[in-house]
Amino acid sequence: MRITRCVFVGVGGQGNLLASNLLGQSALSVGIPVVVSEIHGMAQRGGVVESAVLLGGASSPIVSQGETDVLISFEPLEAVRLLGKCNKDTIIIMNVQPLPPYTVSIGQGVYPPIQEIVDRIQTMVKKVIALRGNDLAEQAGNRLSLNMVMLGALIGSDAVPITVEVMRDTISNHTKKAFIESNLKAFELGVKEGKKSNRSMSAS
Repeated sequence: MRITRCVFVGVGGQGNLLASNLLGQSALSVGIPVVVSEIHGMAQRGGVVESAVLLGGASSPIVSQGETDVLISFEPLEAVRLLGKCNKDTIIIMNVQPLPPYTVSIGQGVYPPIQEIVDRIQTMVKKVIALRGNDLAEQAGNRLSLNMVMLGALIGSDAVPITVEVMRDTISNHTKKAFIESNLKAFELGVKEGKKSNRSMSAS
């Protein structure tokens, strides 16, 4: 089975570790060998949090420079920061609604225009799925469900060998009961974004 290397990146509080763990649980549930690794930054202070999910029997949890097949970025600048791990065949799924770093918040830095970020990334990889993840999470009824939106976009993109049905079951069985309804709604909204991108690519 071909190894697919997925890297999730965001900042503390965005829930990307849960998203990567759910992908790993889904893989195990259908018999796909999987390795999950986590790099915890200063999560409680809005620091970078990065994780990797390697599907298909990888022997090492490390994703080296240029090896990422799919990058799922919960914050625009984090996608830029990890471009070195990508290659011309990488698919990037990115939330285009920023969470500005502290230096920007206090006026000591300037956040670059989002369109410039997207345009730059599009010249360097195979495909970019850009979505307004925070808005979709709000639409689902829980602003903390950004991670489910991003996970849905990943599954909808067909970039990994996990079906919508399998992931839906995983979310239902491995997230808190109080949030299952909003999590599933956010997931479905993300799936639509991923599938929409597939349709636009086939039409072009």
